[in-house]
Amino acid sequence: MTQNPAFPVSDEAAALHAELLTLDSHIDIPWPDRNDVFTDTPDRHVDFPKMKRGGVSAGCFVAYQAQGPLTPEDHARAAETGIAMLETIRAMARTENGLTARLCILADDVEQSHRDNVLAVIPAVENGYAMGEDLSLLARFRALGARYVTLTHNGHNALGDSSRPASRLGDRETLHGGLSALGRQAVTEMNRLGLIVDVSHTSRDTMLQATDLSSVPVVATHACVKALCDHPRNLDDTQLDALKASGGVIQITAMGTFLLPVNTLRTREASIADFADHLDYVVRRIGPEHVGISSDFDGGGHLRGWENAAESPMLTAELLRRGYDRSEITAFWGGNFLRVLRQAEAAAEA
Repeated sequence: MTQNPAFPVSDEAAALHAELLTLDSHIDIPWPDRNDVFTDTPDRHVDFPKMKRGGVSAGCFVAYQAQGPLTPEDHARAAETGIAMLETIRAMARTENGLTARLCILADDVEQSHRDNVLAVIPAVENGYAMGEDLSLLARFRALGARYVTLTHNGHNALGDSSRPASRLGDRETLHGGLSALGRQAVTEMNRLGLIVDVSHTSRDTMLQATDLSSVPVVATHACVKALCDHPRNLDDTQLDALKASGGVIQITAMGTFLLPVNTLRTREASIADFADHLDYVVRRIGPEHVGISSDFDGGGHLRGWENAAESPMLTAELLRRGYDRSEITAFWGGNFLRVLRQAEAAAEA
């Protein structure tokens, strides 16, 4: 663990963190030509040595693509890239430099990896753009191990409207009025396949419609609270209430611009205390069973006190200082997310 004197970790917190199954629900991968995840590199916020040093048991590694034009040719390129990225994530599961990482496509796999003291790699897809207009690609993503698909990114796609229309693409404020007809089909197909519907990045209407439609709880794998920071990516109280009604989870993320208003960020850097403020708000609003933890490391996420995966015990220490008990911290650090994974698996089996 990398120590930060400003955020001390007590013996109690260190011991608890060492025992926890800790799952980070959103991590970006370098693309396309880096293969250094087993090396402790100074220019990455997360790699396997940092995860091991910071007691991070599991990570959802995402095949991310920015939004591009909605043409058949661009959709075909996006599909090809998405599949190649998932194959790269799968290839991360191996033994190297004294560390072992295991591909985990079921919640039970993640728990077994933790018992075996090996790192769990959980693939995912960020931006339904990778699917284009071809629903059959969702089954391909699932066969490659993906456990969730983020419906949109920054810009509307064929599935639905984004919370942040892309001006470079000439996006209007809304393209579909929420989910498109194809997007509704995609939500149903994801439920059938055991893919979690990730509502991060979606517009308010898209999120509420997907939450209402999905037969499985949805997850915002990397988002924060609009009442504390009025950012278009954050969820308001109505959205949080809908998430609770569905049984879903919001995974608070370490992105300073989602945690603090711009004026505040001009005077200070966001910290783990600000992160915990957002988590506190969700607990008070909808309960501890509906909130979790994500970093968005190497996708822009990092905080004072949680600069990289090696500093993860500092977050556990902050949660202990705030009075959360072992069962609650266990739920935040992966228990709630694994519950939804299991619900998705059960729905697919049925």
